[in-house]
Amino acid sequence: MRILIAEDEEKLTKYLKKGLEESSYVVDIALNGMDGLHLATHEAYDLIILDIMLPEYDGLSILKDVRNAGIKTPVIFLTAKDSIADRVDGLNIGADDYIVKPFSFHELLARIRACLRRSSHKATSELTVADLTLDPMTRKVFRGKKKIELSPIEFSLLEYLMNNAGQVVTRTMISEHVWDSNFESFSNVVDVHIAKLRSKIDRDFDLKLIHTKRGAGYVIEE
Repeated sequence: MRILIAEDEEKLTKYLKKGLEESSYVVDIALNGMDGLHLATHEAYDLIILDIMLPEYDGLSILKDVRNAGIKTPVIFLTAKDSIADRVDGLNIGADDYIVKPFSFHELLARIRACLRRSSHKATSELTVADLTLDPMTRKVFRGKKKIELSPIEFSLLEYLMNNAGQVVTRTMISEHVWDSNFESFSNVVDVHIAKLRSKIDRDFDLKLIHTKRGAGYVIEE
C-alpha cells in the first residue's frame, strides 16, 4: 500500500518514511503544501498523512481541495496544534483521524492500520488467484502452503496485479500506482521488479500466474 506524507519537518519525515517502509508500505514525501496538494490530487494513495501547518499551502486547504475533487483517500492530520477547534475543523472537512506531536510511531502505525480497515474506498478482503493468496491487512502472501517473503515494492506490485487479475496492466499503469512521483517511465524498473516477483511467485510451481503480454504489459491469471 502507498502512503503520502505531507510534512515540512525533514527529520521527522525521514524517520516516518523509514519506519513505514520497514512495515512494508511504499512512502512518498512532500515538504510543502503545494507539492502535497499536487501529489494528493495526481497520484493514487491508500492513505495520506497531512500536517496542518505546511508552508505555501496549509493542510486544511489541501484537505478541502482533495475532498472537493472527489478523492476519498483516508487522511490523518499530524500536527503540533493541540486545539479542539483544529481537530473539529479537520474532522468536519473530511479528515479520518488526528494525532498530536509528539507521538509514538507505534501509535501512528496503529492509527494508520485502523484507518485502512475503516476505509470504504479500498478493498480489505483477501485476494486470491489460483493457489496464490495475499492478505492486505496482515501483508502476508502464500502460494499454496508456502509463505512468500516479499519486499515492500514487490508486495505493492503483486497487490496491484491481483486487484486487476485477468486484466492486462501497462508498465505506465504499474509505475503510477506502485512507484513514487520521481519514477522514470522510460526505465526498465518495472520489468526488473516483475522478474524478481515472478522468481518468487512462479519459479517453484508448475502453474505460472504472471504473464507477459508483448507490447502491452502484464497480467496475473491462471
